[in-house]
Amino acid sequence: MDPQLSSHVHAAAAKAGADVVLPPAAVVILDVEAGAPAAAAAAVAAAPADPSDGGVDYMARAQWLRAAVLGANDGLVSVASLMIGVGAVNATQKAMLVSGMAGLVAGACSMAIGEFVSVYAQYDIEVSQRKRDGGADGDDEGLPSPTQAALASALAFAFGAILPLLSGGFVPLWWARIVAVSAASSVGLASFGAVGGYLGGSNMVRSGLRVLLGGWFAMLVSFGILRLFKAAFNIDISSA
Repeated sequence: MDPQLSSHVHAAAAKAGADVVLPPAAVVILDVEAGAPAAAAAAVAAAPADPSDGGVDYMARAQWLRAAVLGANDGLVSVASLMIGVGAVNATQKAMLVSGMAGLVAGACSMAIGEFVSVYAQYDIEVSQRKRDGGADGDDEGLPSPTQAALASALAFAFGAILPLLSGGFVPLWWARIVAVSAASSVGLASFGAVGGYLGGSNMVRSGLRVLLGGWFAMLVSFGILRLFKAAFNIDISSA
């Protein structure tokens, strides 16, 4: 408080012969330090966002986002690597098409069964915990759905797998099929990674690059190992 202003206030109170009661707001305004508004603004800015006020609850997204992104990424990488690996030892169009289709169906079924078993185990654990806590039997509210999880995983895998299958399964030339599968898979991997980063609130470029490099590694390893396998055992199945 300014010393001169304080002396004037007390002098006026003495002349009036009574105690002067300042309103609380006036006291707060006079005694606020210069740095207090900035500190208050910083505290408000640092407070966590309330989802009801339009904030995004990324933790609520984590479960379904992980299943969707991983399912689509697994489908794309698995089928693309399978087609390129088969293409390394067999130059026929039919072999790559059949291998890609088999990978799509087998992978989707595998993902669905694995997710169903995993989520059902989680479901049983949560039901048992509710019974120990005195919960009512038959109350499934808030519990995970194994069937929904299985269907979501299968669809996500098939969605990712269809990209390399359609891009390279019907190309007549061998080298063009390899290039088409690799190019389409690269675009899909980068896109899945960027979308996952955006929905998860992380850096889109970093997420896309991480997924892309992982997919390239899987495809290169598949092609290289099968090519070495063909050379080592002198295998020629181009007529198959």
